[in-house]
Amino acid sequence: MPLWIPVTIFAAFMQTLRFTLQRHLKVTTLSTAGATWARFLYSAPLVAVIVALYAQATAQALPTPGARFWAFLIPGALAQVLGTMCIVALFALRNFTVGITLMKTEVILTALFGLILLGEAISPPILLAIGLGFVGVVLLSDPPKGDTALPWRARLFNAASGYGLASGVLFGISAVGYRGASLALPAGDVFLRASLTLAAATAVQAVVLGLWIAWRDRAEVGRVLSSWRVSGLVGLTSMLGSLGWFTAFTLQTAALVKALGQIELVFTFLVSVFWLKERSSPKEIAGLALLVASIGVIFWRGAVA
Repeated sequence: MPLWIPVTIFAAFMQTLRFTLQRHLKVTTLSTAGATWARFLYSAPLVAVIVALYAQATAQALPTPGARFWAFLIPGALAQVLGTMCIVALFALRNFTVGITLMKTEVILTALFGLILLGEAISPPILLAIGLGFVGVVLLSDPPKGDTALPWRARLFNAASGYGLASGVLFGISAVGYRGASLALPAGDVFLRASLTLAAATAVQAVVLGLWIAWRDRAEVGRVLSSWRVSGLVGLTSMLGSLGWFTAFTLQTAALVKALGQIELVFTFLVSVFWLKERSSPKEIAGLALLVASIGVIFWRGAVA
């Protein structure tokens, strides 16, 4: 089995944990920007230490990033900041499931951006699997029983939909930017290039977003620092998940990685059923089946490639 497959599954699992922790911060302590900054602030030093220790342990010199590296990395890093803020903002809105569904357009958009920016085309079977997975995600967004069904215009044209679609675009740009940056490094093995790219990205994100928060609401800086117990866990899960994503992006096209990464929704579904004891509708079960079928095609094509 190619390494990018288990690495992607691990990254998706850690992302599920991180979103859960960030939601807790958003609804209990911090603003949207603060909950987003906590992720980058607490993960940046951890990643920097890992890069230094790994380079020393493997006797590798750190590759020197060039102009192409920064041309891909900086837009990718800033797009991820904005995309994460969109997702955190969704946590306070009623139409959360609709927004999350539209966020998953990132898989389709990642394939498009990868073709435009990196010239990485995908095969028709993979494209079909991505479309099948998106249909499954739409079915999984069926409103829970007891909720008032909204007219289709209200379901599509609301703040949650805007945040969800914007995050899909931004995360698609981010994924392709990170793959381009990692591939632009002139030397180093897969993990060194992936971790160095991650270290540079989180450093840019922590500094830029930190300066913006300090300018807009200095008190929020103190709240982020005082919430270190939960924020530290956000940083840890973010670091582990991001190391997985960046390594996978270095090994495989961003579109395939993102498509397999939809297994995150399967993890979320299983948690809701077996831990929260929530009952699922027939539409949700059908959506899960389509999503699993899509992931199965991606897994099989990736395993035999």
